[in-house]
Amino acid sequence: MKTLFLIRHAKSSWEDISLPDQDRPLDELGKRDAPKMGQRLAKRGVKPDLILSSPARRALATAQIIAEKLDYKLKDIVVDGRLYAATVDDLLNVVHTLGDPLERVVLLGHNPGSTALAHRLSSQITHMPTCAVAEFTFHAKSWSDLAAATPVKVTLDYPKKS
Repeated sequence: MKTLFLIRHAKSSWEDISLPDQDRPLDELGKRDAPKMGQRLAKRGVKPDLILSSPARRALATAQIIAEKLDYKLKDIVVDGRLYAATVDDLLNVVHTLGDPLERVVLLGHNPGSTALAHRLSSQITHMPTCAVAEFTFHAKSWSDLAAATPVKVTLDYPKKS
């Protein structure tokens, strides 16, 4: 079994419009939503084998907050530049190159790539709001099989979902 968690970063700040896009921090809503979503994952017993994050400040901050809620060591978060401004094919390439001993992997990135990949994996998902978590479970032995596989379980959670 392979479980992929796609997480879109929490809400970011546009307060300082002079900041380069990669340097935008989380805003107050994002700082509230990220722990909430991390706690929801923790309550479900989620224990990722790997968390991969975009290098963008808002994405990495979201990854760190969620990792803390999941008792995942911050030093073990892998920052992967391929997740910033990634297309669906870029994201699939990242997934396909994951080591097969890994069973549960988190990709923390951005839209439109996150929604595009979620929709590619399940037509049920048409939009991922900020800090949304899409979970896909596959009967697969290798991550390279995921593009052709149909998930056996799909869930989508986001901060405003009750």
